[in-house]
Amino acid sequence: MARRGQPGHSARLVAERLASGTPMAAAVNDYLAAIGAKGFSPYTVAYRSRSLSHLVAWLAERGVDHPAEVTKPVLERYQRSLFHYRKADGNPLSFRTQVSYLVPVKGLFKWLAQTNRILFNPASELELPRIERRLPKVVLGLAEVEAVLATPDLGDPVGVRDRAIMEVLYSTGMRRSELAHLRLHDVDVERGTVIIDQGKGHKDRMVPIGERALAWVDRYLIEVRPMLVVLPDEGVLFLTVEGNDLTPDHLTERIGRYVRRATNKPGSCHTFRHTMATLMLEGGADIRHIQEILGHVQLSTTEIYTHVTIDALKAVHTRCHPGATNTRHRSPNSQLSSSPTERSEGGSPTERSDGGSVPPPPTGLPHIARPGTDPPGTDPPDTVPRPTVTDGGGRPDTSREDTAPPDMKQHVSAAGELLAAHHAEAAEEAGENNDQPQEPGVCGEP
Repeated sequence: MARRGQPGHSARLVAERLASGTPMAAAVNDYLAAIGAKGFSPYTVAYRSRSLSHLVAWLAERGVDHPAEVTKPVLERYQRSLFHYRKADGNPLSFRTQVSYLVPVKGLFKWLAQTNRILFNPASELELPRIERRLPKVVLGLAEVEAVLATPDLGDPVGVRDRAIMEVLYSTGMRRSELAHLRLHDVDVERGTVIIDQGKGHKDRMVPIGERALAWVDRYLIEVRPMLVVLPDEGVLFLTVEGNDLTPDHLTERIGRYVRRATNKPGSCHTFRHTMATLMLEGGADIRHIQEILGHVQLSTTEIYTHVTIDALKAVHTRCHPGATNTRHRSPNSQLSSSPTERSEGGSPTERSDGGSVPPPPTGLPHIARPGTDPPGTDPPDTVPRPTVTDGGGRPDTSREDTAPPDMKQHVSAAGELLAAHHAEAAEEAGENNDQPQEPGVCGEP
């Protein structure tokens, strides 16, 4: 685990003032007070306090104690130090974590320049790293969700409370901080809704809740909460065994323990949020409805779940890809015999289901007539028509008349008959196809 004030520290954040021993630390304290007065959430102020305390310590090690001494090259060196930083387990900081440390730096120096505490903003042109777009690491299946929900010991009052918590997370997809702040009057049993008061971004929203989750909440309110509440009752829905509010970190620790015990996978409260959105998409829910339930400002944030829900894509892949299954695929020509008329191998006419017969299809060029072997009157002319050749005076020159060889005349006649038969057959097939509606192919192609 990283120490407090270092990147990677995951303890519960508390906005603390920095020791005002240097002008830089004093400037950071004034900035945190200013954004708190503007309505930034306490968690945002706490995160920025942690990030900026790391910057102040890094600058102090290099002898920089005044905001006016900070230049763009200094901040670029700080950005590179975040890139090369290694946590206790030897892993680097993700680009998302690096951005979380650099965004408060840009906000600090922007505020210092706006309040005329420095002449220019050295962080105005500081380029942030590109955040990688990752899929949710853990998304539970339907059977896995039910296994996790059945894990708590219902003979223990805390187990009943935890079951009610997980049912609410699974049904509504709310965040852990939103669940920790739920009040008794936020749950409307008659309408089947939950009001999330001042969720992320200081925005209220109303989300639906299922009957099963409401049943477990009702059981918790009747059997368990009277044992946990400490007067005066402030109306918080879920309480600890000491009667205090649940903290987000405490929720993550308990929910993660149930997920690991049931599935051997890492889990947290957000696992139910990912699972709820994925299973609803698989069930046919519109992505914009899921966006409203989850409270996403941008649709692109919700679209990440479309990359997790690939059942439809997998079905198309299995249906259309020739190597998707472990079975031998036949040639497409082998399925042409599925017509009402099946052809025999010997070339003789075959019987149809209605009792008629169909002659075998032609297998090559038609029979070519040969002189002396065919009936009289079937031979074509002995000469092939040629252009008229004249002599120098314009009179026909009969001395240059050519006589075609005996075989050529027969090949020309046979080729003409074959071409005419081909056009007739194509025209007949085109007429039949125009009379019948076309059906789409296997993969939806015309």
